[in-house]
Amino acid sequence: MDLMAAGGWEGAGVWMEKANDIAPTLVGGSKKHGGPDLGPTRARKAWERLCVDGKGLANDCPAPGFLGMPRLTVQMAARIQGFPESWRFVGGKTSTYRQVGNAFPPPVATAVGKSIQESLLSRRAAVAV
Repeated sequence: MDLMAAGGWEGAGVWMEKANDIAPTLVGGSKKHGGPDLGPTRARKAWERLCVDGKGLANDCPAPGFLGMPRLTVQMAARIQGFPESWRFVGGKTSTYRQVGNAFPPPVATAVGKSIQESLLSRRAAVAV
């Protein structure tokens, strides 16, 4: 919620109560269909149930007096994917959103990497015996 409220939008608290559910998978934006959006029709409808306009991305968080459904920013999408706040993406909005949406989420990558490491170490220990 802090990112949605960062611009002073008074509706962020009410929005947060409505947007409190599991979000659909982020997709990286289609080169075929133009700029970034939050996915095909079914995904955009799921975002709409979370009170998020999935037809595109915002440049900034909602300002005071904003009315309607807000759009996510690239930074918000990156947080949903589990990127640390310190992670920096390079390029314009479409390019950076594609990096976020097409990425293997860092927390999942960490879990997979640790599992592979444990497997290799246990196999190595078994061979050494």
